Amino acid sequence: MSEDNLSNPAPLGLMGFGMTTVLLNIHNAGFFPITGMILAMGLCYGGVAQVIAGIMEFRKGNTFGTTAFTSYGLFWISLVALLLFPSSDIPLAQATPADYMGWYLLLWGIFTLCMFFGTFNKPRVLQFVFASLTLLFFLLAMRDFTGSTSIGTFAGYEGIICGASAMYLSVAEVINEQYGRAVLPIG
Repeated sequence: MSEDNLSNPAPLGLMGFGMTTVLLNIHNAGFFPITGMILAMGLCYGGVAQVIAGIMEFRKGNTFGTTAFTSYGLFWISLVALLLFPSSDIPLAQATPADYMGWYLLLWGIFTLCMFFGTFNKPRVLQFVFASLTLLFFLLAMRDFTGSTSIGTFAGYEGIICGASAMYLSVAEVINEQYGRAVLPIG
C-alpha cells in the first residue's frame, strides 16, 4: 500500500484523547467520583487508541503526530497505573499526591508547552487544544502542590473545554474529508 492510500489517524487519536479528557475532567470538576469507567476509558481509548494513532502517524512520516499521540497515549496508560498503585503493595503508593502527582503533571505541562510551539503552523483548533492542555496540566499540578480543591474544580471545567475541542477537531477532520471540503472550520 502506498503512503497516499493511508488513512488519516489523527481523528482516532484526537477522539481518544478528547473523550477521555472530558470524562476525567467531569470528575475533576466534582460531578462524580473516579470510577472504573474512567480508568478503563483512559487505558483503552485514551491510551491504546492514541498509541495506535501514533504508530500510524509514524508510518505516514509525521513526527509531530507520532510524538504527540504516542506520548499522550502512554500518559493515559501511566496515569491509570499511578491511580491503581495505591491499591497495590508498590512502594510509590505510600507517597502523597504532592510528592509525585504534582511533579508528574508539571513535567507533562512542560512537554505540552513545547509541543504547543510545534502547532504554530497547524490549524487554529489544534493550537487551542495544545494551549488549553498546557494550561490544564499546570492547573492540575498547582492543585496537587497546593491541595486547593477550587483550583482542581476550575481545572476540571477547563479540561472539559480542552477535551471537547479535541473531539470537535476529530469530527471536523472526518467530516471535512468525507465531503472533500471544509464543512466544519478548523482554521
